[in-house]
Amino acid sequence: MAPKGRTVPSKVGNSGIPPFISALPNHYGADAGPSRWLPARPAPVSARIVTLCVMRPIGTATRGTTHPNRLRRMDRWIAATHGPALRRADTPVAVDLGYGAAPWTAVELLERLRTAEPRTAVVGIEISPERVAAAQPYAREGLTFRHGGFEIALPERPALIRAANVLRQYDEGEVAGVWQRLCERLAADGLLVEGTCDEIGRRHVWVALGPEGPRTVTFATRLGSLDRPSDLAERLPKALIHRNVPGERVHAFLRDFDRAWAAAAPYASLGARQRWITAVRALSGDWPLADGVRRWRQGEVTVAWEALEPRGW
Repeated sequence: MAPKGRTVPSKVGNSGIPPFISALPNHYGADAGPSRWLPARPAPVSARIVTLCVMRPIGTATRGTTHPNRLRRMDRWIAATHGPALRRADTPVAVDLGYGAAPWTAVELLERLRTAEPRTAVVGIEISPERVAAAQPYAREGLTFRHGGFEIALPERPALIRAANVLRQYDEGEVAGVWQRLCERLAADGLLVEGTCDEIGRRHVWVALGPEGPRTVTFATRLGSLDRPSDLAERLPKALIHRNVPGERVHAFLRDFDRAWAAAAPYASLGARQRWITAVRALSGDWPLADGVRRWRQGEVTVAWEALEPRGW
């Protein structure tokens, strides 16, 4: 009897292995090969059908640390900036990728996105089967949980993929490949948001990407917690965290931001928000900012990716 799996039209070479399986990238080490994707004993092949094993999720389990309300800054930014795209989508599906040991972030993402588009559905995806099972009691209309990884094996292309505090635990050299894989799964008007925050969500930096690749980098903070803008450097996403050194663009940006912040010190008597706005406005003379005062008032600033892109990227 053939092992359980899904069926695809048969296009089998002399080896008995379909060409598209042989061409799949190796995610399991140098000794991995097509045998990792196929049954130990090949299934019977008819003239039209070959039965294959279901592919294992791509990625590795993260620590899973999570807290309620941790991703509020990212969620609010997504709802404000990506809301129009969600409303245009025929089936607005958002993915909370790697939601962690508890499903709080997926529950909150649904609530916040539905303020922008009430039809939005959220799918929480975790590579740990135990975490998926633990999340099931929280499933409801518009919110489901499933086992998976970077392959995003959904029937529809999502309008949004959010991956928060996931890639920070990978090597820098793996980031570009993961970004490409996730962007390839997006709907035509879709958005990937990938970044890192502290344990209680006071400081957060993320990259926004479209199907074509990275677009912007957003810095967001609770202004009362900030001594200087470069305090955010410790929350840079994996693509940038090791590039905060002299000669790199992100280092120059944070240096200039600190100088603008110091020059705006007289506005501190009016509150941290006014000081932030004044500093960001001064920064806009030399750096290509992608937002305006409405977002600055939230303790945010968004910069074009090209201005911060690591050298040799």
